Amino acid sequence: MRVLVTGGAGFIGSHTCDRLLELGHDVAVLDALTPPVHRTTYPTNLSKEVEFHDGDVRNRGLVANLLRRVDAIYHLAAYQDYLTNFARFSDVNVVSTALLYEIIVAEGLDISRVVVASSQAAMGEGLYLCPVHGEQVPGMRSTSALAASQWDIRCPQCGGPLEVRATPERISNPQNAYGISKLSQEMVAMNLGRRYGIPTVALRYSIVQGPRQSVYNAYSGACRIFCLSYLQGIAPTLYEDGAAIRDYVNIDDVVAANVLVLTDERSIGRVFNVGGGRAVTTREFADIVMRQYGSSQHGVMTGEYRFGDTRHNLSDISALRALGWEPRRTPEQSVKAYAAWLADLDGLDGILAEANARMRALGVVRRARA
Repeated sequence: MRVLVTGGAGFIGSHTCDRLLELGHDVAVLDALTPPVHRTTYPTNLSKEVEFHDGDVRNRGLVANLLRRVDAIYHLAAYQDYLTNFARFSDVNVVSTALLYEIIVAEGLDISRVVVASSQAAMGEGLYLCPVHGEQVPGMRSTSALAASQWDIRCPQCGGPLEVRATPERISNPQNAYGISKLSQEMVAMNLGRRYGIPTVALRYSIVQGPRQSVYNAYSGACRIFCLSYLQGIAPTLYEDGAAIRDYVNIDDVVAANVLVLTDERSIGRVFNVGGGRAVTTREFADIVMRQYGSSQHGVMTGEYRFGDTRHNLSDISALRALGWEPRRTPEQSVKAYAAWLADLDGLDGILAEANARMRALGVVRRARA
C-alpha cells in the first residue's frame, strides 16, 4: 500500500512512518517543518526510505498531486500551542482536513482509509460523577477560581465534590482553541467520510510520550519539562497542587493503534480514544522522572498554573480495546526511553528557561493569589 503521512516528520508521524516501512508499505511525507518543533532543513528523525515533501497541508496543488498517488492517508499535521492566535488553529487543523476530502471527492480518488489525528483535548474536562446528581460534564474553571487556588471542579448543580471518571468518546466538551479545532476536525472528517463513502477513522490521542518529542515546543508537556529539569539538577515546578490527573500513552502503543485502524474494517466511521489506561497525577509522574534520574528532589509547587488547562483528563479506551488493541507500555518505560534519547542531544542548555519565560510573557503561566 502507498501511504501519505501529513506531519510525518513530527513525533508521532516519524514513528508511524518507521512502522509502515517495516510492514512493507511505501510512504510519502508532507511536512512544513514549522518552528519551534523543527529547527533543521531536513527532518533528522525521518527514514531516508520515505519520499519527503516540504510543504503546507493547505497547499491545494501540492496536496492534490500527492493524493492522486496514494491509497491511504494519515492526517497527523497540526498546529498546537497555547498562543492566542485562535484563527490559526482552525486554519491549519480544520481547513486542511476539509481540503483533503474536497480533493478526494472532486477527483473521485479511490482512498481506502483516512486516519485523522484528533486529541483528548476534544473532550475538555470530560466526565465526572456527582454522588447526588449523577454524571456531569462541567464547563471550564473560572479565572477567579484559579486565581484563588480553587483547583478542583465542583458539581454545577449542587456545588458538591465530583469524582473523575474515564471519559468515553461520546463526550465532546473542548474548552480551548486547540481542543475546539480538534473536535471540528473530527466532525469534518467523520461526516464527510460518511456522506461520500470515504473510509475514515479519528483517533483521540491522550498525552503521547517517548523519544523524538521535540524539546523546543513549550506545549509538549510534562515529560520534556521534568526530564530537562532533572537533567539540569533542578526540581521541576508542578502547576496547581500537583494532583491534576493525566493519561499518558507510550508512542509505540500509539503507533500500534495507528497501524491497526489502517486495515481493520470495524474501525471505519468511528472515533477512538487512544490512552494509557492509567490515571497518573502530575506529582506521581514527576516522581517517575525523579527516580529515572536518581534524584531525591521532588517537584515543587509555586502556586502557578497554566491558564486554559483542564483539571483532569482520563480517557476510556474500552472501544479500542474491543478491537484487540492494548496499551502495553508504562509511563516508567516512556520516561526511560525519552531520557535515553535526550542524553544523545546537544545544545539543551537554556531551552527550558526560554520556554518558561515565553509562557509567562504570554500570560499562559500565571500565579494564584497567596
